[in-house]
Amino acid sequence: MSRVRRGFKARQRRNKILKLAKGFHFDRRRKYKITAETVKRALHNMYKGRRILKRDMRRLWIVRINAASKSLGTSYSRFMNNLKNKDIKLNRKMLAEVAARDFEGFKAIHEASK
Repeated sequence: MSRVRRGFKARQRRNKILKLAKGFHFDRRRKYKITAETVKRALHNMYKGRRILKRDMRRLWIVRINAASKSLGTSYSRFMNNLKNKDIKLNRKMLAEVAARDFEGFKAIHEASK
């Protein structure tokens, strides 16, 4: 059996990884073995970061809604429960936006939920 020269396909596979390492410094960009490890770690951290961002944004929305509802004399959990019981379907992102930018509108939503 003849020897297979691993030129084109191997280079193509390596170049795919090396392209992802754009912006890395020194050997992290030039040497394939080190680059492959770094890119793998970077991709994993990107994945984690997207999940953490979602988590952090939800926490921020809850804090904003809680602050606004506390100023109107209700806790966050009671307010959300009232919204659910009255079948007012507003998500936390929109409620937080209304609470931060249009407090009179939030008051109206609060009164409607009672």
